[in-house]
Amino acid sequence: MLFYDCSTAPNPRRARMFIGEKGLEIETREVSIGKGEQLGDDFRAVNPNATIPVLVTDEGIALTENLGIAAYLEARFPEPPLMGRTPDEKGQVLMWNSIVEQQGGMPIAEALRNTHPAFADRAIPGPVNYAQIPELAQRGSARVSHFFSLLEQRLVESTFVAGSEFTLADISTFVFVDFARVIKKQIPQENTATLAWFDKVASRPSAQL
Repeated sequence: MLFYDCSTAPNPRRARMFIGEKGLEIETREVSIGKGEQLGDDFRAVNPNATIPVLVTDEGIALTENLGIAAYLEARFPEPPLMGRTPDEKGQVLMWNSIVEQQGGMPIAEALRNTHPAFADRAIPGPVNYAQIPELAQRGSARVSHFFSLLEQRLVESTFVAGSEFTLADISTFVFVDFARVIKKQIPQENTATLAWFDKVASRPSAQL
């Protein structure tokens, strides 16, 4: 296997943590988004959509989305389970992972990519350039505040995001919550359940990767 990573970006970090939780050592190549290396011919020969992460399987299949990478690794290396064991657990993990991506990850990306000078004319990842829309940044920032409230409500009643065990949903949530610092957002101090959960996940070895 071959893993294409970018050490500064949140989505590759999600895959990196998943790999770490599985205890796997996979050959890795760094692709710098800051230098625009994802847009170069060499990388686009691997992934024409010019996004990171990518996991190339031993069979030569390029998996270019976190969920695809996670599903492949979970099927090939089922222990420890990170996507649930029972049908109910599997459904909960994918449901919460989707909620977190849509209600947390996307608003953070909207706020960042529609304001930061580094993303001028690069408001959407991929091979096509799109202009920034400041109004989307404002909306994104407001949505992140709502996401923190939603997360606190969930973690008051659940040990981890998708249930009683640490899963892919926690990896996605942790990475997005941590990355929210780039838009000057952080867990409110009154959200004690979320703060306790964040500290618990941050102490895992995979969170240092």
